[in-house]
Amino acid sequence: MIESPCNKVCEIDTPTGLCRGCGRTTLEIAVWTQLSPAARRALMLQLPVRLKLLEKA
Repeated sequence: MIESPCNKVCEIDTPTGLCRGCGRTTLEIAVWTQLSPAARRALMLQLPVRLKLLEKA
């Protein structure tokens, strides 16, 4: 099973292109299963910051 930040809140914020649920872009969501475990972990470290930015928008 591949770890995923998806929490089933799939709504893209138009100005930023980020999902309001997980903070990923649509491209990142699309390629998630092809990313290496290290790349997924690195991206997951960025998501809390992105979600904070969405809260302020």
